[in-house]
Amino acid sequence: MSAQLDGTVGWDRRRLVFVLGVVVAAGVALILGLGFAIYFAISSAMSGGHGDSGSTGKKSHTSTHATGTAHRNEIAAEPMLTVDQEAAQPGPPAAVAAKTVNIPQGTTQGPAGVPSGFPHSPEGALGQLAAIEQVVLQSMSIQQVDSIHAGWAMPGAPNVAKWPLTQDVQTFLGDAQMGGTLDPTSTVVVTPVGAQIKGSDGPDWVLACVLVKVHATITQDAQMGYGYCERMQWHTGRWMIAPGALAYPAPSTWPGSDISNKAGWKTWAGADEGSDQ
Repeated sequence: MSAQLDGTVGWDRRRLVFVLGVVVAAGVALILGLGFAIYFAISSAMSGGHGDSGSTGKKSHTSTHATGTAHRNEIAAEPMLTVDQEAAQPGPPAAVAAKTVNIPQGTTQGPAGVPSGFPHSPEGALGQLAAIEQVVLQSMSIQQVDSIHAGWAMPGAPNVAKWPLTQDVQTFLGDAQMGGTLDPTSTVVVTPVGAQIKGSDGPDWVLACVLVKVHATITQDAQMGYGYCERMQWHTGRWMIAPGALAYPAPSTWPGSDISNKAGWKTWAGADEGSDQ
C-alpha cells in the first residue's frame, strides 16, 4: 500500500499519452490528452497488474452505527477492479444496462464556488463529491484548487499537495504548458455519469465513488471515462472530504460498457428520473 499512502497518485503520463494521444505539428503538441486515468499504474501495482484483479466493485461494507477508524480504513483500502488502459476509451454499450442511482441536486452555493446543500444521505455525498470534482477539473486552476481544498477538506484529510485532484490539475497544466490555469482557448467539460457507494460507517461517513465523462478541447476533441473515490463525512451541516489516507483508486471505465458494469458503476440519474436500485 506504500504507493497509495505516500501521495504519489495523480495522472500517469504514459496512460495520458496512450488514452488521448499527442498530435505534434511543427514541434507543438496540439492535443496533450487528459490522462484522467489516473491511478492506472498505482492500481496495477497494488493488485499485481492484472486486468481482472481486485474487487468487482459490487461488494459493499455498510454499518448502521459508526464503528470508527479501523472500519473506515478497511473500506478505503479495499482494492477495486483493476482495468486495462483501453477501458476508459469510448466503446460499445453493454447488452444489459447498469442499474441507476438517484442523485439529488445541490440547493445552495458553498465555499469556493462549489454547489452545496446536498442532503444528509449517501446519495447526497455522491452529489457533493461530483460537484467538487466538476469545479476543480473544469476550472483547471491551481489557485482555484487551493481554494476548494481549503473550503472542503477537513483537518486530517490529505493536504492539498497530496490531493489526487490537485495532482491531476498539475499534470494537465504542466503537460499542456499552460502555467497555473487553463488557457482561455481550451475547455474541459466534466459530466457525472456513474456512481457507487463502496461502504459506509453510520449515517455520517461514506466512501463515495463517482464516474465522470471528461470532454477536453485543446484544438482537437478527446473523451474518456474517469473514476474517483473520496472519504466523505457529514460535518457542520454539509458533506466534506473526510480525514484519513487516500482511498484505493477507482476503476476508470467508459460509462455503460461491459467492464464499467463489472466494476460496479451504476448509471447516474437526476432525482426526478427514478431509480431501479
